[in-house]
Amino acid sequence: MKKLFPLGAVAMLLIVTHSTQAQDNSSTSSSSHSKFYLKIAGGYFFSVSPGQFPNVGPYPPQDLHTQFSSGRMDTVSRKVLTGSYGEGFRGGLSVGYNINKYFAVEGTFNYFHSKKNLMTRQRTTMIDGAGSSRELGHVESHGYVNAIDFAPSLVVSPGLEKINPYVRFGVVVPLWGRLYIETDAMQTSTPAGIPTGTAVVTNISRKEEVKPNPTIGFQGALGVSFRVSPRFDVFVETEYRNVPVRSKEKEITEYNETNTLINASTGAVVQALPGRTIGDLSVAEKNTEYQTTLDQNSNTPVGQQGSKVIYKDNNRASNDLKSYINIGGLGLNAGLKFRL
Repeated sequence: MKKLFPLGAVAMLLIVTHSTQAQDNSSTSSSSHSKFYLKIAGGYFFSVSPGQFPNVGPYPPQDLHTQFSSGRMDTVSRKVLTGSYGEGFRGGLSVGYNINKYFAVEGTFNYFHSKKNLMTRQRTTMIDGAGSSRELGHVESHGYVNAIDFAPSLVVSPGLEKINPYVRFGVVVPLWGRLYIETDAMQTSTPAGIPTGTAVVTNISRKEEVKPNPTIGFQGALGVSFRVSPRFDVFVETEYRNVPVRSKEKEITEYNETNTLINASTGAVVQALPGRTIGDLSVAEKNTEYQTTLDQNSNTPVGQQGSKVIYKDNNRASNDLKSYINIGGLGLNAGLKFRL
C-alpha cells in the first residue's frame, strides 16, 4: 500500500503536465492574496488491514457459545473477531503556506471517532431435563477510539488555476487518544452459604479507558481542488493512513455490580444481595499497566472471590501484556479551502 502514493503521484503529474496547455496558467489572481490559507474537511475512513482484536482482560477476541448438557460442556459455535479501529468519521482543520505555485506545506489538526467494534462475546447456556435452554452467563464487550492528531505534510501540484490535482504526503503524530471498552456481563453461580435450591445472579456493567504509548504514523492523499471564487476552493481527496498504536495503561472509569438471590428452578427473585461500585475496586482491579513480557515480578492474578479478582499486590496497579491496534485506514475527504 505504501507504494501506491509515489506511483499515483508520478502518473498524476504526467497527466497534468500534458493538460496544462488546456488551461490559462497566466492568471495570477491568487497573487493579491496572502500565501497562507485555511482548510476545513470531513470524511469517512474504511478499514483496509483488519486484524485480530486484543483481549478484554481474560477474554480472547472470540464470539463463543458453549452449552452445558448431561454433565458435559460442549462448544456450540466459535468465531474469531477481527476488524480495525481505523474505520470511522474524521474531521480536520488545516493551516497551509504556498511556497510557490507548485509546492505548499500544511499542518492539520484532526479529530477521529471510530465505529464501535464487538471485541468479545462469550455465552454459556444449559439444557435442562425438559430440553429447554437457559442462559447461565454471558460477557459482551464493545470498543471504540476517540483521538486527536497533528499531521504535517507537503503538497505537490502542477499549480493549475481552475481544476488543480495534487498529491499530499507526510506523517501523523497522535496528540491524544483513548480506546474505550464497554462491557456487560452476567453470571449465575452457587457460592457456599446460600440456601439449598437457590443461586446468585451477578450483573456487571463497566467502562474502561486504554491510554496509548507515543507513536508516529504515515499519511498520503491524492486529491483535486476546484476553484469557485478568487478566495475559495472546494476539494475532494482519497487519503491513506497507517497509525499503529500500543497500549500503555488502562483504568476502569465506571463500574456497577448487582447480586440477586433467585430460585434456581423458577428464576424467581428471592432477595437482593450486596453488590459493588467503582469505589469498592482494589487498585489492582481498577488500574492496569501494560508490559511487553510478564514475569514473576509482574502483578498478576492469584485467585478470585466471586467477581473480585485477587492479585499478588492489591494495592498497586496490575500488569498485563501490551496490545496493538491500528487507527489508520483508507478514507474519502471533502472540504473547503480559503485563501487569506
